[in-house]
Amino acid sequence: MGYFTRITIGMAFAGLLSAQTAEELVGKNLTAHGGVEKLKALHSLRMTGKMQQGSFSIQIGLDSMAPNLVRQTFTIMGMNGISAYDGTIGWRIMPFAGRKDPEMLGEDDLRGLQDDADFYGHLADYKEKGNIIEYLGHDTVDGDDAYRLKVTLKNGDIVYYYLDPETFLEVRTESQQFIHGSVRESFSEMGSYKLVNGVYFPFALESGSPRNPGETSKITIDKIEANVAIDPAEFKMPAAPAKGK
Repeated sequence: MGYFTRITIGMAFAGLLSAQTAEELVGKNLTAHGGVEKLKALHSLRMTGKMQQGSFSIQIGLDSMAPNLVRQTFTIMGMNGISAYDGTIGWRIMPFAGRKDPEMLGEDDLRGLQDDADFYGHLADYKEKGNIIEYLGHDTVDGDDAYRLKVTLKNGDIVYYYLDPETFLEVRTESQQFIHGSVRESFSEMGSYKLVNGVYFPFALESGSPRNPGETSKITIDKIEANVAIDPAEFKMPAAPAKGK
């Protein structure tokens, strides 16, 4: 067997092992959340909680429906803001920013909302979604060991998952979004997992940007309701009021 043949076979074999390991970790993560059957038994979610950034606190809510509908609400100084994605377009109403009428989102703001709208997450049915997953070996999160997965989404964005080696639940994600030739980076750390309708969800999250690691937003979820009745119309962008009204 020639030298280059051995290298080629070795590289192919290493790639196969990596793929198998990634597949195995994805399966263990989904099982840790409660299993694919329990996950797919969910069709809608309603979450309520608060977001804290320094001394600033905001009441937040989130309604989502399978496969890709999401609506986020924010209450600041008695005013309610909305960001939503209906599976096709994203829109928002931000009265505290002087925008009381609904407006469509640009690609910069839409990308993150589309990401949140993936109801079952990046790992479930990842092949059917066109996502590619690689196992990158061990890493650390706050000094603790973790398995690291690289998820390349169909749109080219990249999400790194850090899985607890004992529970196989994610403890951190890092996102890279490629928009108009620039890279937008963010991270989220999650914990306080609790069982909702047979599926484990994080009830504590901390998010920020690696460019400003000291400026993070802490989200505490008070309640998650599963399979609640939600009107799909609430995700649709409402018509702006006629001028003069």
